[in-house]
Amino acid sequence: MSSELWVVRHGPTEWSRDGRHTSVTDLPLLTDGEDDARALAPRLADLDPALVLSSPRQRAVRTAELAGFGPDRVEVDDDLVEWAYGDYEGVTTETIRETVPGWTVWTHDSPGGETAEQVGARLDRVVARARAVDGPTLCFGHGHALRVLAARWLGLPVADGRHLKLDTATVSVLGWERETPVVLRWNG
Repeated sequence: MSSELWVVRHGPTEWSRDGRHTSVTDLPLLTDGEDDARALAPRLADLDPALVLSSPRQRAVRTAELAGFGPDRVEVDDDLVEWAYGDYEGVTTETIRETVPGWTVWTHDSPGGETAEQVGARLDRVVARARAVDGPTLCFGHGHALRVLAARWLGLPVADGRHLKLDTATVSVLGWERETPVVLRWNG
């Protein structure tokens, strides 16, 4: 297999810093988030991706741009948007757990949001696109969605993304060991 999937989570925003679930709210990067995104550029400089995809949210597109992949290189893909949290948009896990003890996006519903199956179906399409090109695919996106993307690359259920912590402004690489999909590097 010659395909690899490079996964970059956007730089920090006010809500990611504060632990607030952010999907459809289109927040900009913080000033230090822009600095973190610029710091990705030398780490990605030698990568010559066959395909560069980004969530349409400004925090992902801006991270791509500051990392050296401007609009001429990036294709916006709606399948890379963050898990839609519905009624929990902008709310922290701690606050949700005041009324739903033990809640996580991995184990409980998000009223008015997407189901795990819906998120998985979107990200299965991204996996298929990455596997269809000859060479690496580079994706700029969001924490939960990229964790689902990795789980689906590995052939695992959506909920197994819970085992793949992903910080802002990090680079991860998924690839192959012979014919088996593997994690080559994570959360670096």
